[in-house]
Amino acid sequence: MNRAHFTSFQESTREDWAVIMDHLPDTQNMVAENALHLLGLLATDHGGFPVTRLEHSLQTATRAQRDGRDDEYVVCALLHDIGDTLAPYNHPYIASTMVKPFASEANHFMVAQHGIFQGYYFWHHIGLDRNAREAFRESPHFEYTEEFCAKYDSPAFDPDYRSEPLEHFAPLVRSFFADRRRPK
Repeated sequence: MNRAHFTSFQESTREDWAVIMDHLPDTQNMVAENALHLLGLLATDHGGFPVTRLEHSLQTATRAQRDGRDDEYVVCALLHDIGDTLAPYNHPYIASTMVKPFASEANHFMVAQHGIFQGYYFWHHIGLDRNAREAFRESPHFEYTEEFCAKYDSPAFDPDYRSEPLEHFAPLVRSFFADRRRPK
């Protein structure tokens, strides 16, 4: 296997970086499988919610897909809570960092800010300001994110809802993260 030869970035050469850049597509090709694996791990935790964190993600994506949203939106809906068990207090930023190079500005904003927007529905029950999302009122993506939470994220805790399985979304996830889609 061809590898770079430096021991610190200061010593690196153009040739070293050519080797690394040659490997980048292989590394990027692992992202979709890693994301699917992380989503699968959400099946082991419900965090006290009526459904597992995976089922919530599947319901959110299924609702968006059945409503005719495009593939990018559906993948963002699926991944929006992927960080729930990694960093519960700032989970939106894990997902938004993952999707940023491949998603539109609106979808990136939606994923990054959904936690604050979702707070409208329950933060007043836990002593927080349910209107915190108003800080983003001037954003061109305010209504877009508000709609995501109202139509897809908020109602996606129904134990009787029949969502599509993770395998149904796997091709969309693989296509979304495919190396052919160079970061924007």
